[in-house]
Amino acid sequence: MNDVPATVLTATIWAYWFGVGVMVVRARRRTRKLGGLIPEQGRERLMWVVWVPLVAAWLLLPALALSRTRGPLALPPFATTTAVSVLRGLAAVVALACLALTIGCWKQMGNNWSMGIVQRKTELVTSGLFRFVRHPIYALSVALMFASLIILPTVPMLIVAVLHIVLMNLKARNEERYLLATHGEAYQHYLDRTGRFLPRRPRGR
Repeated sequence: MNDVPATVLTATIWAYWFGVGVMVVRARRRTRKLGGLIPEQGRERLMWVVWVPLVAAWLLLPALALSRTRGPLALPPFATTTAVSVLRGLAAVVALACLALTIGCWKQMGNNWSMGIVQRKTELVTSGLFRFVRHPIYALSVALMFASLIILPTVPMLIVAVLHIVLMNLKARNEERYLLATHGEAYQHYLDRTGRFLPRRPRGR
């Protein structure tokens, strides 16, 4: 099946996680640790039990849909209608934009990046997209997941999307607690003026 949106999505997701792998290797060379790939914190280890198979499913579902014509893993018939096809095409563009913006955030974080909480004090990154939201990488990951669900509107992908969004919220809140304890008042000011995933409306408007 010549499904361009699903092909673009498959390539995008694999590129995304390849990029994560590159960042982990860079962190390993710099700190002799795996950049949080293996969680040090107990709470994050519990999340990883769900996270690892979730990522595997996210990688595989779009690829499997390309070779299926029927069944729960195949693209449903309603997704081939003209209106939905246009929406899927737009979602593919959004997916590519999410990848590009995420790469920019990774570069901006530089040596401060880690996949999970690591026991070392890092600098606060508050410029670029971080100026508006505390977790732009997670926000873009959620947007990429929504694009994935639009491109592949199946029950398995819906389950992956729901779990992913829940985990992103849990992980973001957990990191905020850690960063507040680590950076204190400076991070509290940052919390007060930024949104978690969406920009916060200025007060008085």
